[in-house]
Amino acid sequence: MQKKIHIKKGDNVLVLSGEYKGTEAKVLEIVTKTNKAIVEGVNLVSKHTKPDAKKSTRRNCEKRSSHSYF
Repeated sequence: MQKKIHIKKGDNVLVLSGEYKGTEAKVLEIVTKTNKAIVEGVNLVSKHTKPDAKKSTRRNCEKRSSHSYF
């Protein structure tokens, strides 16, 4: 049985622990399987890629969830 989730997509949340403690941001996605939330601007991971003729940038930013937020 899964826990009841008290936040939803679009809510503003305050990060309580970790490197981004005290940051207030918007929830982009809820992952119910792992009880995690992906929050805007928190825990971004940069990945270096080879330059492409179509792309002028060499870095891609991914959003990842790192902690349970509920």
